[in-house]
Amino acid sequence: MGGTIKMLRRAGRLQLGRRCKPCPTTTAILLAGAVTLLAQVPARLTLADATAAALKNHPRVLAAQNETSAQSQRIIQTKSAYYPAVNGEVTGSGANIGARIGAGYLTDSRLFNHFGDGVQINQLITDFGRTPNLVAQSRLLASASQQDYQATRYDVILAVGQAYYETQRAQELVKVAQKTVEARQSLATQVGELAKNDLRSQLDVSFADVNVAKAQLLLIQTQNAVTAAFAQLARAMGAQQVSRYDLVAEPLPPSPPTDVEALVVQALQNRPELASYRLTRDAAYKFEKAEHDLKLPTAAFVGLAGYIPYINQVTLPHTIPGEYAGAGLNVQIPVFNGHLFSAREEEAHYRALESDQKLRDLEEIVARDVRTAWANAQTAYQNIDVTAKYLVEASEALKLAQGRYQLGLADIVALTDAELNETEAEIGALNAKYDYQSLYATLQYSIGVLK
Repeated sequence: MGGTIKMLRRAGRLQLGRRCKPCPTTTAILLAGAVTLLAQVPARLTLADATAAALKNHPRVLAAQNETSAQSQRIIQTKSAYYPAVNGEVTGSGANIGARIGAGYLTDSRLFNHFGDGVQINQLITDFGRTPNLVAQSRLLASASQQDYQATRYDVILAVGQAYYETQRAQELVKVAQKTVEARQSLATQVGELAKNDLRSQLDVSFADVNVAKAQLLLIQTQNAVTAAFAQLARAMGAQQVSRYDLVAEPLPPSPPTDVEALVVQALQNRPELASYRLTRDAAYKFEKAEHDLKLPTAAFVGLAGYIPYINQVTLPHTIPGEYAGAGLNVQIPVFNGHLFSAREEEAHYRALESDQKLRDLEEIVARDVRTAWANAQTAYQNIDVTAKYLVEASEALKLAQGRYQLGLADIVALTDAELNETEAEIGALNAKYDYQSLYATLQYSIGVLK
């Protein structure tokens, strides 16, 4: 962008040097070019901004929100058994008047033409605990769904952080590769000039050219890594289009805690996946109780009322009133159904035991993950100091090798080895920094405190 702006300024100075009147067309073109350049400047993006965008747009987060909302409706569905069911009914019939019913499900003893409407009410009085247990189960499952939503948020936050650090790493490696290409190209030019004056051999020129080619290959690879990293960052943020950003550097996290077992205890308390499994386990035991209650009686109230505006009075003169109403209490006592209820209770019991073992398995996995993440973070933190010292030593060795080569005390091989060591040291220092940031985020995630 800076070079293009200089070009625009140079064009403006040429116009002034010729003392020409400002051309509207030229001015418009220059302004359009400046606007285009400004539009191409990458937007500034912090890790907090990237995380907020992901939590707002990522399809996994939105899907988890919908799942939570859907699960909350199960509570209303289950609690509906507490309330009366009211149905409006309209019935009309036509028949061969006076005939008697011989078969079927009609309850009238004889047939006649009539039309009527009314209301029927059904109200559960008690099922001796089955409905309360089902309501408790649905509430527990809704709470478990909320914890699953939190776990999804944490997954997305971790993915954004790792993609963010990886993109920063790729951009910094491009800078290292560009600097390496410039340094080795400068050396190759110097060696070439010395070879023209018979002060260096063609072998030195060949070594220098090879090093330039290696640096150019490194630059190509790092540029490709930047493109891939931005694609991954867009995916982590839930964006449909890949955009380039000016990523703001995050401060280096503090050193990892020293007591890993305290972190394990913290993880067992904080991880939303474990909270979800515990709630699901409790819901399984509530459902087992509900299935046990199937063997108990059920009492329900039934009421109906209505009006018959038309009835064939020719064949039935004043024998059926125009209004009707009735109420009843029905008690249903299970006696035998082929061991259906017993089998359902046993199935629910084994499902509850299964959820216990799944919870135990996840707790062991979480404890393992915390210990592994802590060990990786410790190693990465120690690597920062080691690679920093390595870079200082490699830089000093390169300076000495350059001086010895210029004095004719060392050959090109020693110089190129020193250049290679410095490049590796720079890459190692960058990798150590961003590895630790990513692994520290993984450690925070594993103990359930990543925000």
